[in-house]
Amino acid sequence: MAGHSQFKNIMHRKGAQDAKRAKQFGKIIRELTVSTRAGLPDPGSNPRLRAAIAAAREVNMPKDTIERAIKKASGAAGGDDYVEIRYEGYGPAGVAVIVEALTDNRNRTASDVRAAFSKYGGSLGEANSVSFMFRRLGVIVYPAATASEDDMLEAAIEAGAENVVSTAAGHEITCEVESFFAVRDALETRFGEPESAKLDWRPENTVTLDEEKARSVFKLLDVLEDHDDVQNVYANFDLPDDLAEKLSS
Repeated sequence: MAGHSQFKNIMHRKGAQDAKRAKQFGKIIRELTVSTRAGLPDPGSNPRLRAAIAAAREVNMPKDTIERAIKKASGAAGGDDYVEIRYEGYGPAGVAVIVEALTDNRNRTASDVRAAFSKYGGSLGEANSVSFMFRRLGVIVYPAATASEDDMLEAAIEAGAENVVSTAAGHEITCEVESFFAVRDALETRFGEPESAKLDWRPENTVTLDEEKARSVFKLLDVLEDHDDVQNVYANFDLPDDLAEKLSS
């Protein structure tokens, strides 16, 4: 179950997103809205809502902001009505890209996403045109100080997880989508709330980029990530460690 994570630098730019906190809040409020309506407004009986609340806490969203979003979504008026859509396509250098969106206007979002791909050297494809190159997984992360590598591995196996990668930065537990909430709840009972817990798209194979190609890919990904309707962007590129450090500085 344990081993080296080949995806360590795919999302190396995460730190750069901290400056976009207000936009992050807007995206998370959409997820709180959709997850509340998908079940009950009680996080104890709505696993998706619990995951949304955890994501809100991860970016330090105030408790009253979270509660207002849930209350608004569960009210009679209900507020805005969002639809979940996934877009797939190719970026520069043949990098496969998956875009997850929550939108109240399908036509606007589709037009904007298509325009972004076209402008920055990519092409938007049909549904499932690239997702076969990725694997959908549940990913749960705990700080390294939470437990020893052996204790986390043992607990994860008992909970039904598939893999554990432990490094100085922390423990990353992965599992099948179907068992995600059960694994998360079992680990939370033993170790407390995780640092993060979410569903993720992990590439089966990656495209290694040089600096020029990486900068072209990042232009597309940055525009997509900055769009109000876009919740998550995944791509199957990989970078040499020295280039990843250079581009994230």
